[in-house]
Amino acid sequence: MTKIVFLLETSLTGNWKLLLLETGNWKPLLTGTFLNMSEEKENIKKSAFGSPKSVVREYFEQGVITVIMALFLMTFIAQAVAVPTGSMQNTINIGDHLFVNKFVFGKSTPVIGPLLPTREIRRGDIIVFKLPENPKINYVKRVIGLPGDKVQVRGRRVLVNGKELPEHRVAVKLTGDYQNRSALEVAKADPVPTGATYEVYYSDQDWEAGDDDSEFTGMRYAVKEPVTVPKDSYFVMGDSRDNSLDSRYWGFVPRENIFARALYVHWSFNPRDPDFKSSGNRLLDMFLNANWGRTGTAIK
Repeated sequence: MTKIVFLLETSLTGNWKLLLLETGNWKPLLTGTFLNMSEEKENIKKSAFGSPKSVVREYFEQGVITVIMALFLMTFIAQAVAVPTGSMQNTINIGDHLFVNKFVFGKSTPVIGPLLPTREIRRGDIIVFKLPENPKINYVKRVIGLPGDKVQVRGRRVLVNGKELPEHRVAVKLTGDYQNRSALEVAKADPVPTGATYEVYYSDQDWEAGDDDSEFTGMRYAVKEPVTVPKDSYFVMGDSRDNSLDSRYWGFVPRENIFARALYVHWSFNPRDPDFKSSGNRLLDMFLNANWGRTGTAIK
C-alpha cells in the first residue's frame, strides 16, 4: 500500500505551500496566499462605489448642493427682502431685512399642496409686490381694499364699503431727518378701537385736522370720492400714512404682481440713521451696530 504524505507550509507574510513527499524529498504541489478579510472588504467597497473622494471633491459637491437648495428656497418658498424706505414705519423700520413667504399666495398643487398650503390675500395682509413700471424694485404695503371693494380715505379715516376700518391711530414726530431714522418717535395715540389688529402712524402736526383737512397733493385715488377696486387687483397703503406713496397716488396693484407675504425681521441695519456711529469698519459695523433687538420680530 502506497502512502501519500502532504505538508502545508506557511509563512508570516501570509503565503502558503502544499508539499508532496516523493522518494524522500518534499516537492511543492500548490502555492497561494491566505485571504485578508479587511483588505477584501475594502476592495469590495472600491469596486462598488469607486475610489475614495478627495477633500476638494467633497467640498465642491456640498457647495453645489447648498447652492441648488438656496435657489429652490428663494424661487419657491422664502426670500430675504431689504426695506430701504419708511413708508411702513413703525411696523417695519428702515433697514429691516425681512424673510417673506413666497408660496402662500401661489396656486395650490396636488403634489406639494398639503406641505405648502396656500390661501387668498386678505385685508390687513402685508404683501411684497412689484409695480409694472418698476419691475426691479420690491414694494411692501398693507392690503386695504380687495377686488370689488369700495374704498374711500377721509383724513385719518379709511372706509371700505361704507364702514370705517378699525385701525389704531398713533401720532409720530415727522421732524428733522426723520426720513432716514430707523423708527419714528411716538408722540401720542388714540384709544385702541374694537377689532383693530395693527397700528397706523400720522404726523402729530396735523393731529387735530378734520376729515376734510387732509392735503390731497398728488393723491388721485379714493381721497375725493370712493373708488371700486377692479377685479384681480388690490388697494394698498403704507402704515406711515403721511410718508407713503401708495394706491392713493398710483392706483391698484395687479394680483399677478404680488409674490409674497412678509413674515419676520431676520436682521436690521441702517447706517443712514442720524444716531448711527460708525467704527470705521463696514463689516464690523454690520455686526456691532445692527439692531439685533429687531431680529425675530413678526410682521403683522
